[in-house]
Amino acid sequence: MESVRKNLLLFLCFCLFLASPIQSYNTFLDCLLHQVPNSNISQLVYTQNDPSFTTLLDSSIQNLMFMSPNTTKPLLILEPTIIQEVQASVICCKNHSLALRVRSGGHDYEGLSYRSISATRFVMMDLASLRDIHIDPYQQIAWVQSGTTLGEFYYTISQKSGTLAFPGGTCPTVCVGGLFSGGGLGIMTRKFGLSVDNIIDAELIDSNGRVLNREAMGEDLFWAIRGGGGGSFGIVISWKVRLVEVPRIVSVFTVSKTLKEEAISLVDKWQRSAPNFSVDVLLKLSIEPDRNKGEPVAVFKAFYHGRCSGLLAYMQVHFPELGLKKDDCEEMSWIQSVVYFAGYGHAKPETVLLDRRSEPKKNRKAASDFFTDLVPYKIWKEIFNKFHYKGEGVMHFETLGGYMNTIAESATPFPHRKGVLYSINSIVSWPANADVAEKYIGWLKMIHSFLTPYVSKNPRRAYVNFRDLELGMNEEGNANYENARTWGEKYFMGNFKGLALVKGKVDPENFFWHEQSIPPLFSGLAADS
Repeated sequence: MESVRKNLLLFLCFCLFLASPIQSYNTFLDCLLHQVPNSNISQLVYTQNDPSFTTLLDSSIQNLMFMSPNTTKPLLILEPTIIQEVQASVICCKNHSLALRVRSGGHDYEGLSYRSISATRFVMMDLASLRDIHIDPYQQIAWVQSGTTLGEFYYTISQKSGTLAFPGGTCPTVCVGGLFSGGGLGIMTRKFGLSVDNIIDAELIDSNGRVLNREAMGEDLFWAIRGGGGGSFGIVISWKVRLVEVPRIVSVFTVSKTLKEEAISLVDKWQRSAPNFSVDVLLKLSIEPDRNKGEPVAVFKAFYHGRCSGLLAYMQVHFPELGLKKDDCEEMSWIQSVVYFAGYGHAKPETVLLDRRSEPKKNRKAASDFFTDLVPYKIWKEIFNKFHYKGEGVMHFETLGGYMNTIAESATPFPHRKGVLYSINSIVSWPANADVAEKYIGWLKMIHSFLTPYVSKNPRRAYVNFRDLELGMNEEGNANYENARTWGEKYFMGNFKGLALVKGKVDPENFFWHEQSIPPLFSGLAADS
């Protein structure tokens, strides 16, 4: 009886809230019940009047900027627990002209999976309950659902094998649905490629509510979903991936250098050597403020497929200037290295990777770039000088090269491969409840502008998983191909046209739309573009 009362209350709240000229709104729940008659609708649909609405909405918003009262919120939240509920939600939203946005982990830098920049009314689907993982260590493959966090996925792999891993990102609360949709850079990219280079099948719900695997969707759509950005082609429910072999023992180190310790010379050496290192060696760089020392520092982090003796010997030959000592290097299992690169060091057990709420939330804004040429020595000095401020700015450099140089730009939508030395994610954050956004974002824009002569050109490249609306946006409710080229070709270069053609085939009505979704392009018009 209590369940019936709650369903009735939900229905009445829903009808009152959606009071609109579009009369079909009040049939939406009936549509869902018709599609999935055995589902508990009260646990699938949440209106803004539901006591759980705000908690559910905020649960995986990672950027405090978008928890503002001024942020456009969804009309409804849908939280499916089975594939049939996803299908029903797509069908019913489309039939009732309700725009749909899909969230897996909520790490979209611009929050487009759960908010709207325009006044567009929309429904949000949260995939957090869809996180099944199936590991086959003998075949070295896995099926993983999009709502699974990287931490959950990596931990589960480690429980099945001490010598299998997966090449992906370092933030454990990012979900695979978001990471895979944009490419998937990580600490093993130079040896095994991106996450998307290791995806071999997928299950997708298209704009008509059909479940399609790789064979059914065809190679064009399968190509598009592996790096073409989320929220454009359908809802990928699960991914079949190829696992990779790693040693039982890997090695890591973190070494920080100040200006007095020749940080600028070391950074210059890093950019000239690290992209050409063996694929077994990753040497990352970040430039960040050190409040204890009152100045910026260069932080070098390494990951090596093997023991410290091998890493020390390699660095002595290829980067002796860093002065690496035996005590700097640590040996551990791959899963322990995941905890290490997540920023926990030795302070947390491996089970911390199962905590979906472990990352502290901040206000943040970011910009990305790729470098195809060396930055002049004197420019590094100027970059360091721009860190003399009391802020939270960090420049993270991801070393590329290695296996990435062997993969064609068109192999997946992610084109930043051969000839790219490294990428950068410039990010600034500021405290909660601090009304100083303009100051901090201004610093980021200054850095981004300063780098213009030294980064890739024609176009100036960017990484879609570091989404940046400063590059441009679709018009409300529309997606014009020519207008979208201003940002689309920065993310995808020559692959952008191919993505738009796939969109024109699989979602010609542009049901899956957001401010930077791929616009549909139709083959008859493509010749003129």
